[in-house]
Amino acid sequence: MCDTVVIADGDRVMFAKNSDRDPNEAQQLEWHAAREHDRVAQLACTWIRIPQVERTNAVVISRPFWMWGAEMGSNEYGVTIGNEAVFTNEPEQPLGLTGMDLVRLALERAATAEQAVQVITRLLETHGQGGRCGYELQRLSYHNSFAIADPTSAFILETAGRKWQVERVSGVRTISNALSIASFARAHQNRLKTRLAHAAVRQERTKRLADRSSELVDVFAILRDHGATDVPHYTWLNGAAAAPCMHAGGVLSLGSQTTASWVSELRPGGSHHWATGTAAPCTSLFKPVAVDEPIDLGPVAGRRADLRSLWWRHERFQRTVMSDPERFMPIFRAERDVIEADWAAEPPPSAQAFARGGELLRRWYAAVAQHVAPDRRPLLTRWFWRIRNATARLPGGVR
Repeated sequence: MCDTVVIADGDRVMFAKNSDRDPNEAQQLEWHAAREHDRVAQLACTWIRIPQVERTNAVVISRPFWMWGAEMGSNEYGVTIGNEAVFTNEPEQPLGLTGMDLVRLALERAATAEQAVQVITRLLETHGQGGRCGYELQRLSYHNSFAIADPTSAFILETAGRKWQVERVSGVRTISNALSIASFARAHQNRLKTRLAHAAVRQERTKRLADRSSELVDVFAILRDHGATDVPHYTWLNGAAAAPCMHAGGVLSLGSQTTASWVSELRPGGSHHWATGTAAPCTSLFKPVAVDEPIDLGPVAGRRADLRSLWWRHERFQRTVMSDPERFMPIFRAERDVIEADWAAEPPPSAQAFARGGELLRRWYAAVAQHVAPDRRPLLTRWFWRIRNATARLPGGVR
């Protein structure tokens, strides 16, 4: 599951995405410099190998630890892309390029949003899409839609197998795990799976919020939205999966946790990108990232909790907060919002922001960890998270 927002308002394009994946599926921010390649080189993507191109762009991406591809990212030209799982009536290939592969390939090969559309559609027609896309859910495979933006334009590209359709964005456009180009959706949507994903509910919510968003901090708030309530509202069936800031813990939402978030403000004179590098944007800090400013975030986060990595350090914090968010979120939320507003007005160097973020995370975790409080979520949700914490061997966190 995912939610992506694009706002094209004339002199800039705003892009925002929550990446919703399995709760223990750590996601890593990575920087890759521009490179020249041998003309006959082959590239190993997640499941298949394809011919490499002679030059690849510099990129910064957010990547699930076990995949080659990326959930979202930007390149040296300001091209910014995110993908969404969609459920269609077309058969899924056993092997092919994943949607995440296509995101990274387009970022590495395109200098404009329009070129990125061409890269994805040509690769799609040549190699198809397919292969396992889930971490815990080993049989999960899906087709993809894409939000593709640069400083002057934006597109929604929707696919079903090797078929596709594209739409230029004017104003506000959001996607949420459903085919949304009307004619393409009528021909290819799997209505039952799309409904179970709460796609219409979340898309309507993000569209309404985006319609009244004009500032960077407004866009941060969209990704933190829990719907009608200030904190996550859980149901036994889907957990807290009916809002953009998604929290797992229901029978059908085993893979539905926001594990990373991204916002970009794209302008012809220069673009700015913001990433949490961590799960649950409601407990996270958006920090400036730049394609040409790589940051050492410690070891690559993996399947086991490693408190040397930013992603897992934050997991210990956010899983404690989520045991009783009404009590714990006021401890840090106001301070975080002031810092983000200052940074939005005048972004600091990335290394400085990440260092400050690390200090704040240590202090905020110490402030919540000193309280011994019962987990106030529903029984099924508590059971769900106890299993994930044990699997990851996470010290601290939810008891």
